Amino acid sequence: MEMKKRISLELRSRNPAEVVELVVDNCQSTDGEVEGLTDEYKELELLSMVNVGLNSLAKLPSLPKLRKLEVSDNTISGGLDTLAEKCPNLTYLNLSGNKIKELSAMEALQNLKNLKSLDLYSCEVTTLEDYRDGVFELLPQVCYLDGYDQEDNEGPDSEGDDDEEDAGGPPNEEEEEEEEEEEEEEEVGLSYLMKDGIQDEEDDDDYVEEEEDEEEDEDGDEDGAAVQGEKRKRDLQDEGDDDDEDD
Repeated sequence: MEMKKRISLELRSRNPAEVVELVVDNCQSTDGEVEGLTDEYKELELLSMVNVGLNSLAKLPSLPKLRKLEVSDNTISGGLDTLAEKCPNLTYLNLSGNKIKELSAMEALQNLKNLKSLDLYSCEVTTLEDYRDGVFELLPQVCYLDGYDQEDNEGPDSEGDDDEEDAGGPPNEEEEEEEEEEEEEEEVGLSYLMKDGIQDEEDDDDYVEEEEDEEEDEDGDEDGAAVQGEKRKRDLQDEGDDDDEDD
């Protein structure tokens, strides 16, 4: 699919000025240049044009708010000076898999004062003996080269430093309130279960006591019946004795 058509589809009936992120990976530039993008995309902060056949960024429009630019797996070999003019606020630039061969090509990025992360992985320039030291010397504002700082400590991913800070920052008030509510619900639930268990035990005790009372009543009835039987037997014997005396 041609780049112009892909960009038009990605708009999805939106106004270009409303677009903050635009991903058009794996489409095709007809002449090796950026196509379909205009200055109307003034709110764009992330632009990804991976494997689209670019060999130049000369026709990139002015994107003053662009912070992240992904143009890996193209055939760009130079002409990076346009980035400082068109995208002065870039913080992340991925040029991996392009045709950059010389450190001198990096000099064009010196005016990108906010550039923190640069990726040149799989570019021929990375095979130079002094590659890493040379890039950090040319671009002192860069903190991470190919994902690692000067001490070879792994840096944040392509989501950027702001996202890392947000992820590691203190929880907001809404999150704290939700956690407190969950804890209260757990405590109430536990209290209810404990109360319910105690009530069940009390009910069982009452049931046992009722059974014992019933057994005692039954024993009392049997004893009463036996007493009454003995009394009746004695009365009958007394009547028999009285009859004998009359005779």
